[in-house]
Amino acid sequence: MPLRLDIAEFLQHCSDRVLLDVRSPGEYAQGHIPGALSFPLFTDAERALVGTCYKQNSREAALELGLELVGPKMAGFVREARTLAPHRRLAVHCWRGGQRSGSMAWLFRQAGFDVVTLEGGYKNFRRYVLESFDDTGLQLMVVGGRTGSGKTQVLKELARLGEQIIDLEAIAHHKGSAFGSIGEPEQPTVEQFENDLFQALRMLDPQRRVWIENESRSIGRVYVPPGFWNHMHQSPLFNIQIPESARIDNLLRDYVLTDKSDLEAAFMRIYKKLGGQHVKTALEALAVDDFATAARIALHYYDKTYQHGLENNPSSDIRLLEYANGDAAEIARDLVGQAGKT
Repeated sequence: MPLRLDIAEFLQHCSDRVLLDVRSPGEYAQGHIPGALSFPLFTDAERALVGTCYKQNSREAALELGLELVGPKMAGFVREARTLAPHRRLAVHCWRGGQRSGSMAWLFRQAGFDVVTLEGGYKNFRRYVLESFDDTGLQLMVVGGRTGSGKTQVLKELARLGEQIIDLEAIAHHKGSAFGSIGEPEQPTVEQFENDLFQALRMLDPQRRVWIENESRSIGRVYVPPGFWNHMHQSPLFNIQIPESARIDNLLRDYVLTDKSDLEAAFMRIYKKLGGQHVKTALEALAVDDFATAARIALHYYDKTYQHGLENNPSSDIRLLEYANGDAAEIARDLVGQAGKT
């Protein structure tokens, strides 16, 4: 087997190897291959020193400085790798598949490890990721509906029925509205969101349909890749409708235990769009724990936004499905039947 692999082969081999990203911690934090462990050859400060030396002096001077910095760490690198990969099988990459991954691969091979590296490095991986969104080859089924319709819960019920799903909001760590960050961990970078979405998509069986929630292009601070977003909006849209009372119940379930200051801040973020009087009424309702009234006011804004998006949705297959209640399991079962008519 060649020691340097193209991206497709490399990703396949990562399934039974420990994947080490030897770029600096800052590079890793910006975005990394899902599942990769940060194993930096240089700290951020050391990388900056080597880069400055390269620009101000020469390649040779930068190489010598790099060796001086790395030399004392080599034994520690090997000890740590033995702990992380007791079976001695590693996959290693850097930014461009150059000296950093090459030198670490050499060191690990000298220590008895079976090591493969990535041709073109993380830069090549990013190109591969972005190109993949233009043609996933997946049969998407889009679950739509107004805020509070329980779409995320419906996706979970579809998964329980054995259906394939992609939960964009879970990957984004955001529920997709002014209230969407409440109770969620910090969002990934846009780059990492794309990487994580790519990983989720490549795990799917392209011969089977995939359910996904209808989303706007932005989910908090991250964005659905253009090619994939276009694919979503050319796919069948199952627009579920449940009574307003059931939608309010869903919102109360999701947010009633939330710190009221977080809810107040969310209403202030849509102050101009919702209108001062509506926001004032909502804040007064929150002050006396009247969460239902506050939720009803929020729905007034989001219903108009959703209707505008629905009217501009380019899908040629939009199905309006009305349900007497918000039972997510019942809706999921019906969606499976509806999809069979596609």
